[in-house]
Amino acid sequence: MTESHRPSVVNIVINLAFIILSIVIILPFALVVIVSLSSNESVLQQGYSYFPSEWSFEAYQYILTTPDIILQAYGVTILITVIGTVCGLLLTAMTAYSISRSDYRYNRITTFYIFFTMLFGGGLVPFYILITQYLHLKDTMWAMILPLLLNPFNIMVMKGFLSEIPKEIIESAKMDGAREFRIFFTIVLQLSTPALATLGLFISFGYWNEWFNAMLFIDSNTLVPLQLLLVRIMNTIEFLTTNSEFVSQVSINMQDFPTDSARMAIAVLAGGPMLVIFPFFQKYFVKGLTVGSLKG
Repeated sequence: MTESHRPSVVNIVINLAFIILSIVIILPFALVVIVSLSSNESVLQQGYSYFPSEWSFEAYQYILTTPDIILQAYGVTILITVIGTVCGLLLTAMTAYSISRSDYRYNRITTFYIFFTMLFGGGLVPFYILITQYLHLKDTMWAMILPLLLNPFNIMVMKGFLSEIPKEIIESAKMDGAREFRIFFTIVLQLSTPALATLGLFISFGYWNEWFNAMLFIDSNTLVPLQLLLVRIMNTIEFLTTNSEFVSQVSINMQDFPTDSARMAIAVLAGGPMLVIFPFFQKYFVKGLTVGSLKG
């Protein structure tokens, strides 16, 4: 083979490797969806199979018995995700911009203070007392938004990106009469679109998958997010499958109960919307892969 053909062969091998890797990554997600659409009898007989003997929507029928509760949980989760992501991105960008400025007198002290919080935590009990006794946020939406609002790792990553913005741009804007807030909102944020999109995706994932803080602080059924509701449904399934005496007393036929397929249906309902949204942010995510990295 001539030397001119070697790059093409290398490209073919690389493309095949990525195709195989993509298939390996996609197959488990496809299996989850297929099992969620399989009947309980086919799962018991064949196990988890890509080609079930019988298709059925009984798992979704069980979970969606009361669709109003599911829709309400979706609404709470979407509201928390939108508010938390917007506020979290704004505060992260503002904090990172402040410590990225070399003319900020307390630059190093503030950076160390933020970094120090990544090493130690106050613990669960002080955290619970802070939210309930001092901030009085128990059984409110802010009890699920506030704890995830600022992440020190996101701040440090954003700081690394903002440090790469040329200082001449900011200085020229000041010479034209622009103040700090206008520079930040009209120039810095515009230049930080890849970083904001990447970090916004991570922050939104955190809020979408949030259930632990809701379990601690939410008692009202009207503020139950989607993930906590699905955790409760999963616990109910686990209880029914492990307590045969209770099942016999209430006359539930576990042969017809969609245990395995219901678990997969819960996974589809929990992660499906984010899988649909992710492709729209893919171009920004690819640009932001090197966010915060240092030039060699």
